[in-house]
Amino acid sequence: MEWLNYHHLLYFHSVAKFGSISAASRELRLAPPTISAQLRSLEESLGEKLFTKSGRRLVLTETGQVVSQYADEIFSLGREMVDAVKDRPTGRPVRLIVGIADVLPKWIAYKLIQPALQLPERVQLKCREARPERLLADLAIHELDVILSDAPAPPLSKVKAFNHLLGDCGVVFLAAPKQAQRLRGRFPRSLDGAPMLLPSDNTAFRGSLDHWFDDHGIRPAAVGEFDDFALLNTFAEAGQGIFAAADVLETQLRTVYGFRRVGHTDDVRAHFYAISVERHLQHPGVVAICETGRNALFRKA
Repeated sequence: MEWLNYHHLLYFHSVAKFGSISAASRELRLAPPTISAQLRSLEESLGEKLFTKSGRRLVLTETGQVVSQYADEIFSLGREMVDAVKDRPTGRPVRLIVGIADVLPKWIAYKLIQPALQLPERVQLKCREARPERLLADLAIHELDVILSDAPAPPLSKVKAFNHLLGDCGVVFLAAPKQAQRLRGRFPRSLDGAPMLLPSDNTAFRGSLDHWFDDHGIRPAAVGEFDDFALLNTFAEAGQGIFAAADVLETQLRTVYGFRRVGHTDDVRAHFYAISVERHLQHPGVVAICETGRNALFRKA
């Protein structure tokens, strides 16, 4: 294994910062030939030139720029380590990486995550959207802190994960205004044969809808099936069919997109989960997400 000489890296970092060996030598209180020799050793160990001359100044080569970026991070992290050991605030943001199942409505994801951004400590958020099985694989190797989904992790999954129920709610059927007006009166019988935009058949929500349709003897005309709720929403906005959504979304969908209610049922429940590798949640951002779901977004009146 090749080891990096951090003294060499420190001298390089100073020269890159001040632009010359003489300026760096004054800062480090070392003789210029000493710094020159250390720079040559670093270049030889890396097999690349790190500086080129431009007048009296030394300018970073392309490789030198890459090394300089790493050096900035290395020495910044070192200062933070010292501060942490001495119990001083580091100023480093809390990292929060959230996986979002593509079937999950974006508005619900935002409402769940938004309070985490208002924590006293600064939070650096990253969101990744994908199919649940891909997200579970990323969670298993700790590339995600939490997954937001409409279904729990499968019981036979090879990933050791814990399901945290955030809440559930009833379901509203919505459509563009003209369609909604035509179908509203005889709900739910009016859905029989009606053009329907459905979630993919491998989702928990689709399974609940299909059972409800069967119980009521309803056979909607499936116009399309969608993995992504946002794409389904776009087709519905264009008047291509009716769709079902968690009733907590109704106000937003009516206000922003102009949809109108066809009908509502509490017999179908939309469920929402946070999935993590922790049984007892520790990450402050994940705790904020769970508290928001349970105490605000899906709180029963």
